[in-house]
Amino acid sequence: MSLSRSSLYYARQPENSENLSLMEAIDRQYTQTPFYGVRRIKEALTRQGYSVNHKRVRRLMRLMGLEAIYPKPKTSQANRENKVYPYLLKNLAVTQPNQVWAADITYIPMKQGFVYLVAILDWYSRAVLSWKISTTLDSGFCLETLEEALSKYPPPDIFNTDQGCQFTSLAWTQRLETAGVQISMDGKGRYLDNIFVERLWRTVKYEDVYLKRYETVREVKEGLKDYFSFYNHQRLHQALDYKTPAQVYNPGVEKPLKSLEWLTPLATFQQLSDDYDDEVKKMDRLRA
Repeated sequence: MSLSRSSLYYARQPENSENLSLMEAIDRQYTQTPFYGVRRIKEALTRQGYSVNHKRVRRLMRLMGLEAIYPKPKTSQANRENKVYPYLLKNLAVTQPNQVWAADITYIPMKQGFVYLVAILDWYSRAVLSWKISTTLDSGFCLETLEEALSKYPPPDIFNTDQGCQFTSLAWTQRLETAGVQISMDGKGRYLDNIFVERLWRTVKYEDVYLKRYETVREVKEGLKDYFSFYNHQRLHQALDYKTPAQVYNPGVEKPLKSLEWLTPLATFQQLSDDYDDEVKKMDRLRA
């Protein structure tokens, strides 16, 4: 089969702790400045005290699936096996749930490794309809996420993604076409075409991932499950007139939040006060 022995038995080696630390620093910088390319990311890391060259930064960014997002001149078109669809959302008024869905993939750092997260978002309500994590950037976990969303909710009129290989694959596009969904894709390198998903990644990372520093894949799954439940049903959005995504996605079905309900499972001040009074009474009885 024209394969060498070394190719046949090759096993991918995990990144060392130094590279994992660099990858987390790159992710934080990229989340703040997604328009930075390799050389500016390298310069930013140097100013943070990291000793690294641009070749190493480029390799790690490719591993993480990161690319600077800015308009690039189309001086040549590479031959592509998969079809790229036009962008359909320009000047489109999104006025109701399930009119436009969007999907994207992001990198999630852990203490001893990393995973990838894909999520499907309803543009109008900002509700996260489905999500999954994977240790590889294959298209399988994206398709599973799509199937889950389509099985739970009415299909959208339009589905927008970037031009990543996971979303240009025949399996992905044919599944959408079978469901009667129009396919829309961002212009190459234009993150503003899918701005709501980019905002979601920033929110998830600063409100959950960077704070909790997950150690295992299982912790990531359990933590993100809790966070997305909070995000959909309890997190108030200024852009949604301080409603939750679930309230906007299911108006009349999702009940409004009660006072301080968004703090759960954290204790409210009254709960803490009652607990303190109980402990004081218990100590008084013991002294007596």
